[in-house]
Amino acid sequence: MASNETRYTNKVFMAGALPLLKTIATDVPELKKKFEGVNAIYQVSAKVNAEDKEAVHFIVENGEWSVKLGEYLGQSKIDGELAFSSMEKMNAFMKGDMSKLPKMKIKSFGKFMKFMMVLLKMSSLLNIKTPPENDEALSLLLCKLYFYLLSSGISQLNKMGHPAVHDWALKSPDRCYQWAVEGHPECTAYMRVKAGKTRAGRGEYKRSKPFFCMKFDCATSALKILLGTGDMFQMTANSQLIMEGAPEFGVQIGDFMMMVGDLAK
Repeated sequence: MASNETRYTNKVFMAGALPLLKTIATDVPELKKKFEGVNAIYQVSAKVNAEDKEAVHFIVENGEWSVKLGEYLGQSKIDGELAFSSMEKMNAFMKGDMSKLPKMKIKSFGKFMKFMMVLLKMSSLLNIKTPPENDEALSLLLCKLYFYLLSSGISQLNKMGHPAVHDWALKSPDRCYQWAVEGHPECTAYMRVKAGKTRAGRGEYKRSKPFFCMKFDCATSALKILLGTGDMFQMTANSQLIMEGAPEFGVQIGDFMMMVGDLAK
């Protein structure tokens, strides 16, 4: 039976990292162009035991992506699937161990290669170690990916019953936590928590003012925190990092962000 850490790590990849493929295929112009007019079904799966598997699948209709957690059970055939024999092997592969290759199930080689191009692009983006210089578009894309990953990752850990995250969520009234870059509402993500339940969302939370918002003056500042190259205290003093709301709640969210980051490393 898989350990809790294996399960948590796999869920962060399945429900946090892999859904970023949709964002990358949509926001990177050369990849978006490759999917113009394309209809395809893709899946990534990992066996839990002989009967069960964890999976995420993607349905592309005329170039527009949708992401669904769980196995694809529709009537159409999957055009390409990465099928791992265990969660441990998938986790290792996602962390860069190329000796843990999945079984590749291919119906359409051309469509499968398009999918692999997006997967490789995600790998290259998430392996950037320092903020890009003089490339605001790339920096904003990276921020968006990390905001989506962190909000979804924390929410999924709660849904799995992670002791620290779930205990925090159980004690929380209805609150919204948000990550944002000033002047770029498209680069925003949030997580709503209420009485043990959490839901991650993309874009600005519209129903009310967030209870706490971790806001950055620019994408480069955000990446210095997200990539661990900046000093949080100094950046706060310089208003590069603005914590709107009670700072003590920001510390808790910061701890959970690091937790997700450690699982995904």
